[in-house]
Amino acid sequence: MSDSDANLHELNHQNIWAGFKQLVPISLFVAVFGLAFGLAATQVGLDNPSIIAMSAFVFAGASQFAALELWGAQIAIIPLAMTVFAINARHLLMGATLYPWLCHLPPVKRYGVMLFVTDANWAMSMQAFNRIEPAMGLLFGGGIAIWLFWILGTWLGIYFGSAIQDPVSLGLDMVMGCFLLAMVLGGEKNLRIIIIWIVAAVASLLAYWYLPANSHVVIGALAGGILGAVWMGKSSDG
Repeated sequence: MSDSDANLHELNHQNIWAGFKQLVPISLFVAVFGLAFGLAATQVGLDNPSIIAMSAFVFAGASQFAALELWGAQIAIIPLAMTVFAINARHLLMGATLYPWLCHLPPVKRYGVMLFVTDANWAMSMQAFNRIEPAMGLLFGGGIAIWLFWILGTWLGIYFGSAIQDPVSLGLDMVMGCFLLAMVLGGEKNLRIIIIWIVAAVASLLAYWYLPANSHVVIGALAGGILGAVWMGKSSDG
């Protein structure tokens, strides 16, 4: 392995801290949604320690909100588990895309990093990796930033959540979508990439309209990923 390749997989305090600082701006918006979650969780009757523990150990915003919708005196465990799995299944694909870089880490570090992977730090890290730039610190440090701000937001929501009861009305639900769109537009641009994104978008929309809730996330990712892999394979053979 060359020195430049080794740098891509390097994980130390310096690049972790740099990654942490780089993701702080987007983490501020994550905290707002954490606030909304904390408020919503108190309204369905969860006690404060359980709410904080859910944000700390589950760390999956959309899944946590979905769990609240199914919460009640009698919790349907199987539908709850299936819903959470469907929403988070995209992490299987995200992990697969990161494997070429994570595989050089010891298993403990590898899975430790994956615990903090979110849409935001995954997108930024993949963009950096594709530019042949070190991004392991961004992946891990940025994930820690998002995790801490998510917990902080949850805590604020428990005690001060009434200040922002409906973040959607403020347009805050669009922040992450706009951020990820910016990552896409800032990446490589060619006909192959455009077609792959169009196929993924169409597949996701069709799944959103005709398949069970939340399946569009996985369907869109699979459609784009499979087409990209097949197309890249044919290009390599040629």
